[in-house]
Amino acid sequence: MTLRIEITRPDDWHLHLRDGDELKSVLPHSARQFARAIIMPNLKPPVTDTETALTYRERILTAIPPGIVFDPLMTLYLTDRTTPDEIRRAAESGFIKAVKLYPAGATTHSDSGVTNLDRCDAALSEMEKQEMPLLVHGEVADPSIDIFDRERIFIESVLQPMLARYPGMRIIFEHITTKDAVDFVVSASDNLAATITAHHLLYNRNVVFSGGLRPHHYCLPVLKRETHRRALLEAASSGDPKFMLGTDSAPHTRHSKESACACAGCYTAHAALELYAEAFESVNALDRLESFASFNGPDFYRLPRNASKITLEKQDWTVPPSFSYGKNDSLIPLRAGELLHWKMI
Repeated sequence: MTLRIEITRPDDWHLHLRDGDELKSVLPHSARQFARAIIMPNLKPPVTDTETALTYRERILTAIPPGIVFDPLMTLYLTDRTTPDEIRRAAESGFIKAVKLYPAGATTHSDSGVTNLDRCDAALSEMEKQEMPLLVHGEVADPSIDIFDRERIFIESVLQPMLARYPGMRIIFEHITTKDAVDFVVSASDNLAATITAHHLLYNRNVVFSGGLRPHHYCLPVLKRETHRRALLEAASSGDPKFMLGTDSAPHTRHSKESACACAGCYTAHAALELYAEAFESVNALDRLESFASFNGPDFYRLPRNASKITLEKQDWTVPPSFSYGKNDSLIPLRAGELLHWKMI
């Protein structure tokens, strides 16, 4: 008998779609699975105001394949110059659901990010007033700090003081990667939640060096030790409403990944739910996948849960070796050419 599970249609609370022809290439992968997604604003130039977010949203809507319902939930890119007026406009827009904090230099296209949180005090205070969630890339960007410690140091030096300074702020600690982050989220107030990616649930840092350097497993924050992966998997499958699905699927051209200075990011949108199902099955927690993927995110964002359903079937299939990307490029998905054991039908 074929094993099937039916769950409420999920949402992706952390997604990179890029723009232009690249957007058109990758959007169908996410839209076939997810009803909604929080869209990252780190384009070039970044999405820093409400008008730019609106025009970007219109381009996304135009690229949705016919017959598919998908709602892009927009975000603003926080900078040292973001004003309280812009935060109010965003909150009043109805389609901007959060503001993203990138420490300057922490990850892809973060060069316009925040250099000093004190310069954002007025904007952050207005966000607290408007109950607009803040999404944080939780790493310090100081190159003197070991890359495997940057999340832990961020908790101590940035996140903990921020929660004390803005106690009413709703914050999502994005793509957490360590037991330190899990423990902090669990112990913090209900104003703090976290997203977890499929690749951080499935892999530890050994995979980046397995049989040679594997750039398609290189992401930021980087994969960590096995003890951290197990802590993430336990948190995601625990039923704790503070943890939610966020793929952080990040498309890059093949040549920009397979280069002397590879871009950071794993592309998982092609099989996101299948990858999460594999992770949850590994700890006999498929019965808790729906809460993590479909309920916890909408509840934290104060949005209605989706009404439609999707079905996953235990079925082997081979991931394509690549996908076309833009006009003349290709991208390599996670698990390219390998078997997956779940399939959305």
